[in-house]
Amino acid sequence: MLKVTFDIVLSLLGLLILSPIMFLVSVLILILERKNPFFVQSRMGYKKTEFQIIKFRTMLDGKITPIGRVLRKTGIDELPQMVNILLLEMSFVGPRPLTVADIERLGWNRDYYERRWSVRPGIAGLSQLSPVCNAHVSWLYDQTYIKRHSFWMDLKIMFSSFAILFVGKEKVKNWVNKR
Repeated sequence: MLKVTFDIVLSLLGLLILSPIMFLVSVLILILERKNPFFVQSRMGYKKTEFQIIKFRTMLDGKITPIGRVLRKTGIDELPQMVNILLLEMSFVGPRPLTVADIERLGWNRDYYERRWSVRPGIAGLSQLSPVCNAHVSWLYDQTYIKRHSFWMDLKIMFSSFAILFVGKEKVKNWVNKR
């Protein structure tokens, strides 16, 4: 219950404080790309319930746009997901929300993998801070988070993810994984 309350309060504050930046990014995407600034996609959430994830659009015609490259590098593309947190579809920290196609491609639709959906998916998670990106490593990091998550672990993951805004993903991944 504490985590849910923390998520709601933090996402409300984040939306209030970051709304000027989010507005500016929306306008830039509208002007430069002449498309809806938001990307909405169906993802699998807590207890395998589907929800619509909201992100800033970073791709057009299957290619990352120039502004999309900056948004992804800084993590700003993830900011609209605070709406998903307010709707209790996500948390700030947890396993990455996947599409049904991703779950099938990874083979994570069997009973063995059900535990992954026992927590809300997150904007940030241990898997995203890993320097290695493959299904087995992601599964191990997700399971580690589910078994050991605590307020302090969430705080460390959030701090590390927030640091990405200032120093970039690669530097943070290297810093986190040197320990």
